[in-house]
Amino acid sequence: MKIVVAIKQVPARDSLLKVNSDGTWIEDADLSYEINEPDAYALEQGLLLKEAAGAGEVIVLCAGPERATQTIREALAKGADRAIHIETEEGTEYDPLTLARIMRDALQSETPDLVLTGLQSDDFGYGQTGVILAEVLGIPHATIIMSVEVTGNSIQVKRELEDGWFQHVQMPLPALLTIQSGATKLRYATLMGIKKARTKEIKTVTAEATGTPSVVVDRIYMPEKSKRSQIFEGPTAVAQLVEKLRFEARVI
Repeated sequence: MKIVVAIKQVPARDSLLKVNSDGTWIEDADLSYEINEPDAYALEQGLLLKEAAGAGEVIVLCAGPERATQTIREALAKGADRAIHIETEEGTEYDPLTLARIMRDALQSETPDLVLTGLQSDDFGYGQTGVILAEVLGIPHATIIMSVEVTGNSIQVKRELEDGWFQHVQMPLPALLTIQSGATKLRYATLMGIKKARTKEIKTVTAEATGTPSVVVDRIYMPEKSKRSQIFEGPTAVAQLVEKLRFEARVI
């Protein structure tokens, strides 16, 4: 089974975010980066499926600037067989549809049986790229997956629903799944895995050849803080409050 796992490099969760002097993006000089946590669970699920089958291939797909190579190497050290790096310009962002098309084009030479992504990214949190990628690839998909079992030419998946409910779905292959965080226990890269990762293939393609940025950040800023209060007293207090809520706050 050939499994493609889409991953993203994001700022570490404990990073202190500051707006740069131009007000166009965050100051990234002192940021540390890591694999997007939901994508780490997608990678783990792909590795588990390969191990259960006793054969197959796990291919990492990552779109990002040159620094994303560090995260790709980490995925290879954990057990992925090879990687495709869609190299983008630093600070360039794509909307989910454009990114999905770029990823589709990067997979043209591959015929994966299963594509796995995280449920959403920790930085923007769109939660749309995976399902749109399934649409542009023309394959069925399922979201919020807790477990996957391969049965011949199909898969049995367990979806997490609301209020503690679960849904079990039988799906044909090829298919795309977005994996829920916490579905499995993440592994660490071993010393042997880190050594092997240095020799594993990373194929680099450029995003410029397959798409153009469609999201432009005009301004980024911290929410403005203000302290304002108004006290209503006397027998008309309720009427005054209702008037404010209706005509100024417009919440009733």
